[in-house]
Amino acid sequence: MLGNCKPVILIPTIKKAEAKEFYETTLGLSFKVDDQFALVFDTGGNMLRLTPVKEFTPHPFSVLGWEVNDIESVAEGLTSRGVKFEIYDYPWMSQDDQGIWAAPDGTKVAWFKDPDGNLLSVSQHPA
Repeated sequence: MLGNCKPVILIPTIKKAEAKEFYETTLGLSFKVDDQFALVFDTGGNMLRLTPVKEFTPHPFSVLGWEVNDIESVAEGLTSRGVKFEIYDYPWMSQDDQGIWAAPDGTKVAWFKDPDGNLLSVSQHPA
């Protein structure tokens, strides 16, 4: 029923102004409107709504990720805009200097946080 419908991405924020700056300027998403209920962005033709909430605890897992063609250049570009990639201390998960992990199947992933502590990611999947 919903298989051909576009998803709407919903992410909570308690730092509305900082979140707007981060998603628009740092990540380069197209800001559409503040509709009084959410900050609305376009990302890859999908609607992203940053919804102000009074409080929340960020999840310890990714809530939003982007599939990219060249993760190294994307990580470099985001780093130049002030993004700090997460480095995890797991013996099975070796990350490079940019914070990129190469999974056994060839997928590459790097994680970072928004101003509210929401965990985001970029990933490159094998062809």
